[in-house]
Parts: sequence; C-alpha cells; structure tokens
Amino acid sequence: MSQIIVENFADFRKMEGQTLAPGPWITITQAMINAFAEATLDRQWIHVDEAKAAAQSPFKTTIAHGFMSVSMISKMLEDLVLIKSVSMGFNYGLNKVRFPHPVLVNSRLRLLSSIAKIEDYHGNGLKVFWNCTVAIEGAEKPACVGEFITLFFE
Repeated sequence: MSQIIVENFADFRKMEGQTLAPGPWITITQAMINAFAEATLDRQWIHVDEAKAAAQSPFKTTIAHGFMSVSMISKMLEDLVLIKSVSMGFNYGLNKVRFPHPVLVNSRLRLLSSIAKIEDYHGNGLKVFWNCTVAIEGAEKPACVGEFITLFFE
C-alpha cells in the first residue's frame, strides 16, 4: 500500500467515486485501549480489566471501544491520501455508523474506503464524503462501517 499524493483540489476532485487501495494494518494493543478509556472516561471492565474479561467475557479477552474504531478513521485516511495544498482539515461528521463486530485486543485493523462525493465548501474548501469500512484481519464482519465526512481548506 502506498499513499496517494495529489498536488491540489483540482487533482483530488478527479478521484471522486474511486475506491482506494486497502490501508496498512494497525494492531490494537491493550495500551491503546487503556489510553482511549482514560481519554473518554469509559473504563468499563470489558475494555480494561484483562483478568475479569478472560473469566467473564464471552470473548475471553478485552475488547476495544466501538468509538475507538471510528476515531481511528482520520489517521487511516491520512495514511491513504495526501493533498499537498491543504492548509487545514476537520472532521465534519458521520452518517450511518455501525459496529458489526467487536475488536479483540491485539486484533489488526485496516481501512477499506472510497470517495463517495466531493462538494465545494465556502469558496476555498471541500466537503468530502468517504465510505469507510474498518476491517478486522480474519473476521467476516468489520469493526465499523459508516460514511465519514471531512472538510479540507487550501
């Protein structure tokens, strides 16, 4: 997998409708899950108590927060596409987000995505609609699916 690099919005607009190459695998460690739990104050035992999860969870291990998968989409998209002329970007929102399968600790995730739509935004910006699937290595169902919307400005 190599990152697609485009010079400017005109070049990026040509990518509308395209499916991107799968992103690189990212291993979800217990340290990452614990840090997410601390940042969000969601310290539910299924995420952070390894001994209790091993004994009482149907998964026999800890699992990542569903919203952790969503929060990683920004980084995963960054790994796939770089628009050199962008001066700043923002997460605008999400549509139709679902979490079909839990992410067990030490699972590997990667992004499968396409650029569904690109719209002008306030003169010097673009609103980009990405179809995103966060795949789990070896699992039939993904960790997360949804439409992710970003804003970019030149």
